Amino acid sequence: MTRRVSTRNASVQVWQAYLNNRTKRHRDSRFLVQGVRPITQALANDWPLETMLYRLGTPDLSSWARELLETSGVPQVGLVPELMAELGEKATGIPELVAVAVSRQPELDTFEPGEPGDNAPPVVVVFDRPNSPGNLGTLIRSADAFGGSAVIVTGHGADQYDPQAVRASTGSLFAVPVFRAAGAAQVLEFRDRQVRRGIPTRIVGTDEDGASAVYDHDFTEATILVIGNETSGMSAAWQEACDDMVYIPMGGTASSLGAPSAAAATLYEISRQRRTFVR
Repeated sequence: MTRRVSTRNASVQVWQAYLNNRTKRHRDSRFLVQGVRPITQALANDWPLETMLYRLGTPDLSSWARELLETSGVPQVGLVPELMAELGEKATGIPELVAVAVSRQPELDTFEPGEPGDNAPPVVVVFDRPNSPGNLGTLIRSADAFGGSAVIVTGHGADQYDPQAVRASTGSLFAVPVFRAAGAAQVLEFRDRQVRRGIPTRIVGTDEDGASAVYDHDFTEATILVIGNETSGMSAAWQEACDDMVYIPMGGTASSLGAPSAAAATLYEISRQRRTFVR
Protein backbone atom coordinates (compact mmCIF):
# COMPACT_ATOMS: atom_id res chain seq x y z
CA MET A 1 0.00 0.00 0.00
CA THR A 2 1.38 3.42 -1.00
CA ARG A 3 0.05 6.91 -0.33
CA ARG A 4 1.44 10.41 -0.79
CA VAL A 5 1.46 13.28 1.71
CA SER A 6 2.21 16.90 0.86
CA THR A 7 0.90 18.65 3.99
CA ARG A 8 1.90 18.40 7.63
CA ASN A 9 -0.99 16.22 8.77
CA ALA A 10 -1.56 14.39 12.06
CA SER A 11 0.52 11.38 11.01
CA VAL A 12 3.52 13.56 10.19
CA GLN A 13 3.24 15.30 13.55
CA VAL A 14 3.23 11.92 15.32
CA TRP A 15 6.29 10.72 13.40
CA GLN A 16 8.10 13.96 14.14
CA ALA A 17 7.38 13.54 17.85
CA TYR A 18 9.28 10.24 17.82
CA LEU A 19 12.47 12.20 17.11
CA ASN A 20 12.70 13.89 20.50
CA ASN A 21 9.76 12.82 22.66
CA ARG A 22 10.74 9.75 24.68
CA THR A 23 7.35 9.56 26.37
CA LYS A 24 5.60 9.45 22.99
CA ARG A 25 7.95 6.74 21.72
CA HIS A 26 7.34 4.67 24.83
CA ARG A 27 3.57 5.13 24.81
CA ASP A 28 3.20 4.26 21.12
CA SER A 29 5.95 1.61 21.10
CA ARG A 30 7.30 3.21 17.91
CA PHE A 31 10.56 4.86 16.85
CA LEU A 32 12.30 6.09 13.70
CA VAL A 33 15.16 4.41 11.86
CA GLN A 34 17.36 6.36 9.43
CA GLY A 35 20.44 5.53 7.39
CA VAL A 36 21.34 2.79 4.93
CA ARG A 37 22.89 0.31 7.36
CA PRO A 38 20.36 0.69 10.23
CA ILE A 39 17.38 0.19 7.90
CA THR A 40 19.11 -2.68 6.09
CA GLN A 41 19.95 -4.40 9.39
CA ALA A 42 16.41 -3.93 10.70
CA LEU A 43 15.08 -5.78 7.67
CA ALA A 44 17.83 -8.43 7.79
CA ASN A 45 16.97 -9.20 11.43
CA ASP A 46 13.20 -9.32 10.77
CA TRP A 47 12.54 -6.32 13.00
CA PRO A 48 8.87 -5.26 12.73
CA LEU A 49 8.59 -2.15 10.54
CA GLU A 50 5.23 -0.43 10.38
CA THR A 51 5.78 2.13 7.61
CA MET A 52 8.49 3.10 5.14
CA LEU A 53 8.55 6.85 4.50
CA TYR A 54 10.26 7.96 1.29
CA ARG A 55 11.16 11.28 -0.31
CA LEU A 56 9.08 12.45 -3.25
CA GLY A 57 10.40 14.61 -6.07
CA THR A 58 14.02 15.26 -6.98
CA PRO A 59 16.74 14.17 -6.68
CA ASP A 60 15.82 10.62 -7.64
CA LEU A 61 16.04 7.93 -4.98
CA SER A 62 19.18 5.79 -4.93
CA SER A 63 19.15 2.26 -6.32
CA TRP A 64 19.30 0.96 -2.74
CA ALA A 65 16.19 2.89 -1.74
CA ARG A 66 14.25 1.91 -4.86
CA GLU A 67 15.08 -1.77 -4.44
CA LEU A 68 14.15 -1.71 -0.77
CA LEU A 69 10.78 -0.11 -1.50
CA GLU A 70 10.11 -2.72 -4.18
CA THR A 71 11.07 -5.75 -2.09
CA SER A 72 10.49 -5.02 1.61
CA GLY A 73 6.72 -5.48 1.65
CA VAL A 74 6.41 -2.67 4.22
CA PRO A 75 3.53 -0.19 3.69
CA GLN A 76 4.86 3.02 2.12
CA VAL A 77 4.14 6.72 2.42
CA GLY A 78 5.72 9.30 0.13
CA LEU A 79 6.45 12.71 1.65
CA VAL A 80 7.45 15.93 -0.07
CA PRO A 81 11.07 16.95 0.68
CA GLU A 82 10.01 19.66 3.15
CA LEU A 83 8.27 17.08 5.33
CA MET A 84 11.07 14.51 5.03
CA ALA A 85 13.48 17.23 6.15
CA GLU A 86 11.47 17.60 9.37
CA LEU A 87 11.96 13.89 10.08
CA GLY A 88 15.68 13.89 9.32
CA GLU A 89 18.64 14.51 11.56
CA LYS A 90 19.77 18.01 10.64
CA ALA A 91 23.44 17.13 10.09
CA THR A 92 22.66 14.48 7.47
CA GLY A 93 20.37 16.54 5.24
CA ILE A 94 17.06 15.36 3.81
CA PRO A 95 16.80 11.56 4.16
CA GLU A 96 15.51 9.50 1.25
CA LEU A 97 14.05 6.82 3.53
CA VAL A 98 12.88 6.76 7.15
CA ALA A 99 11.39 3.62 8.68
CA VAL A 100 8.78 3.71 11.43
CA ALA A 101 9.65 0.69 13.59
CA VAL A 102 7.87 -1.11 16.42
CA SER A 103 9.91 -1.09 19.62
CA ARG A 104 10.58 -4.27 21.56
CA GLN A 105 10.79 -4.49 25.35
CA PRO A 106 12.33 -7.92 26.07
CA GLU A 107 12.11 -9.20 29.63
CA LEU A 108 15.36 -9.92 31.47
CA ASP A 109 13.48 -12.35 33.73
CA THR A 110 13.19 -14.86 30.87
CA PHE A 111 16.61 -14.31 29.24
CA GLU A 112 18.79 -17.46 29.27
CA PRO A 113 21.83 -17.06 27.01
CA GLY A 114 24.26 -19.90 26.43
CA GLU A 115 24.36 -23.52 27.47
CA PRO A 116 26.52 -25.34 30.06
CA GLY A 117 29.88 -26.28 28.59
CA ASP A 118 29.80 -23.79 25.70
CA ASN A 119 33.25 -22.99 24.28
CA ALA A 120 32.22 -19.34 24.12
CA PRO A 121 30.28 -18.59 27.34
CA PRO A 122 27.97 -15.57 27.13
CA VAL A 123 29.16 -12.02 27.69
CA VAL A 124 26.52 -9.51 28.76
CA VAL A 125 27.32 -5.79 29.03
CA VAL A 126 25.64 -3.58 31.64
CA PHE A 127 25.64 0.17 31.05
CA ASP A 128 24.56 1.95 34.24
CA ARG A 129 22.51 5.14 33.78
CA PRO A 130 23.99 6.23 30.41
CA ASN A 131 23.68 9.98 29.88
CA SER A 132 24.09 10.05 26.13
CA PRO A 133 22.01 8.20 23.51
CA GLY A 134 25.01 8.34 21.19
CA ASN A 135 27.22 6.65 23.80
CA LEU A 136 24.60 3.97 24.36
CA GLY A 137 24.33 3.27 20.64
CA THR A 138 28.12 3.11 20.31
CA LEU A 139 28.34 0.64 23.21
CA ILE A 140 25.66 -1.57 21.62
CA ARG A 141 27.72 -1.54 18.41
CA SER A 142 30.83 -2.65 20.32
CA ALA A 143 28.93 -5.42 22.10
CA ASP A 144 27.78 -6.70 18.72
CA ALA A 145 31.26 -6.43 17.17
CA PHE A 146 32.92 -8.46 19.93
CA GLY A 147 30.30 -11.18 20.36
CA GLY A 148 28.24 -9.82 23.25
CA SER A 149 25.04 -11.72 23.98
CA ALA A 150 23.08 -8.69 25.21
CA VAL A 151 23.21 -5.20 26.67
CA ILE A 152 21.41 -4.28 29.89
CA VAL A 153 20.68 -0.61 30.62
CA THR A 154 20.17 -0.01 34.33
CA GLY A 155 18.55 2.96 35.99
CA HIS A 156 16.84 5.82 34.19
CA GLY A 157 19.41 6.15 31.45
CA ALA A 158 19.32 7.11 27.78
CA ASP A 159 16.73 5.49 25.52
CA GLN A 160 18.06 2.90 23.06
CA TYR A 161 15.27 3.97 20.65
CA ASP A 162 16.38 7.60 20.57
CA PRO A 163 17.34 8.39 16.94
CA GLN A 164 20.91 9.21 18.02
CA ALA A 165 21.27 5.81 19.69
CA VAL A 166 19.77 3.99 16.72
CA ARG A 167 22.15 5.70 14.29
CA ALA A 168 25.23 5.30 16.53
CA SER A 169 24.56 1.56 16.79
CA THR A 170 24.83 1.36 12.94
CA GLY A 171 22.20 -1.38 12.97
CA SER A 172 23.55 -3.42 15.89
CA LEU A 173 20.46 -2.45 17.91
CA PHE A 174 18.54 -4.90 15.70
CA ALA A 175 21.00 -7.75 16.26
CA VAL A 176 21.72 -7.57 20.01
CA PRO A 177 18.90 -7.70 22.59
CA VAL A 178 18.78 -4.64 24.85
CA PHE A 179 17.12 -5.04 28.24
CA ARG A 180 16.14 -2.45 30.85
CA ALA A 181 16.62 -3.10 34.57
CA ALA A 182 16.06 -0.94 37.62
CA GLY A 183 19.46 -1.63 39.11
CA ALA A 184 22.00 -4.15 40.33
CA ALA A 185 19.50 -6.40 42.14
CA GLN A 186 17.77 -7.49 38.94
CA VAL A 187 21.11 -8.22 37.26
CA LEU A 188 22.22 -10.26 40.29
CA GLU A 189 19.04 -12.32 39.93
CA PHE A 190 19.91 -12.91 36.27
CA ARG A 191 23.44 -14.02 37.27
CA ASP A 192 22.05 -16.41 39.88
CA ARG A 193 19.70 -17.96 37.31
CA GLN A 194 22.61 -18.52 34.98
CA VAL A 195 24.61 -20.20 37.75
CA ARG A 196 21.67 -22.48 38.53
CA ARG A 197 21.58 -23.41 34.84
CA GLY A 198 25.15 -24.64 35.17
CA ILE A 199 26.82 -21.54 33.65
CA PRO A 200 29.31 -20.09 36.18
CA THR A 201 29.16 -16.32 35.73
CA ARG A 202 31.18 -13.49 37.24
CA ILE A 203 30.26 -9.81 37.41
CA VAL A 204 33.24 -7.67 36.47
CA GLY A 205 33.31 -3.88 36.78
CA THR A 206 35.64 -1.39 35.11
CA ASP A 207 37.16 1.33 37.25
CA GLU A 208 40.45 3.24 37.28
CA ASP A 209 41.00 1.93 40.83
CA GLY A 210 40.35 -1.71 39.88
CA ALA A 211 42.42 -4.46 41.52
CA SER A 212 43.95 -5.85 38.32
CA ALA A 213 44.71 -4.78 34.77
CA VAL A 214 42.14 -5.88 32.23
CA TYR A 215 44.64 -8.16 30.46
CA ASP A 216 45.56 -9.93 33.74
CA HIS A 217 41.98 -10.95 34.47
CA ASP A 218 40.66 -14.32 33.28
CA PHE A 219 37.61 -13.63 31.11
CA THR A 220 37.20 -17.15 29.72
CA GLU A 221 34.15 -17.86 31.90
CA ALA A 222 30.72 -16.30 31.38
CA THR A 223 30.95 -12.61 32.22
CA ILE A 224 28.65 -9.72 33.05
CA LEU A 225 30.72 -6.63 32.26
CA VAL A 226 29.61 -3.46 34.07
CA ILE A 227 30.31 0.00 32.64
CA GLY A 228 29.61 2.89 34.98
CA ASN A 229 27.90 6.20 34.32
CA GLU A 230 29.89 8.59 32.09
CA THR A 231 29.92 11.35 34.74
CA SER A 232 29.87 9.69 38.15
CA GLY A 233 31.45 6.34 37.29
CA MET A 234 30.71 3.11 39.13
CA SER A 235 28.06 3.50 41.82
CA ALA A 236 28.50 2.10 45.31
CA ALA A 237 25.73 -0.45 44.64
CA TRP A 238 27.54 -1.74 41.58
CA GLN A 239 30.93 -1.82 43.29
CA GLU A 240 29.36 -4.02 45.94
CA ALA A 241 27.67 -6.25 43.34
CA CYS A 242 30.83 -6.88 41.30
CA ASP A 243 32.92 -9.98 41.96
CA ASP A 244 35.99 -8.32 40.43
CA MET A 245 37.11 -4.84 39.41
CA VAL A 246 39.56 -4.25 36.56
CA TYR A 247 41.27 -1.18 35.17
CA ILE A 248 42.52 -0.32 31.68
CA PRO A 249 46.18 0.77 31.74
CA MET A 250 46.66 4.07 29.89
CA GLY A 251 49.44 6.42 28.91
CA GLY A 252 49.30 10.09 28.04
CA THR A 253 47.57 12.72 30.11
CA ALA A 254 44.02 11.30 30.03
CA SER A 255 42.74 10.27 33.46
CA SER A 256 40.09 7.92 32.11
CA LEU A 257 38.39 6.62 28.97
CA GLY A 258 34.84 7.45 28.00
CA ALA A 259 32.30 4.72 28.74
CA PRO A 260 31.95 3.39 25.16
CA SER A 261 35.76 3.31 24.74
CA ALA A 262 36.21 1.48 28.03
CA ALA A 263 33.58 -1.05 26.98
CA ALA A 264 35.19 -1.56 23.56
CA ALA A 265 38.68 -2.02 25.03
CA THR A 266 37.48 -4.55 27.60
CA LEU A 267 35.27 -6.43 25.12
CA TYR A 268 38.24 -6.68 22.77
CA GLU A 269 40.34 -8.18 25.56
CA ILE A 270 37.58 -10.69 26.35
CA SER A 271 37.42 -11.65 22.67
CA ARG A 272 41.21 -11.89 22.42
CA GLN A 273 41.48 -14.19 25.43
CA ARG A 274 38.80 -16.49 24.10
CA ARG A 275 40.39 -16.71 20.66
CA THR A 276 43.71 -17.50 22.31
CA PHE A 277 42.72 -19.87 25.10
CA VAL A 278 39.30 -21.35 24.31
CA ARG A 279 39.18 -24.15 21.76
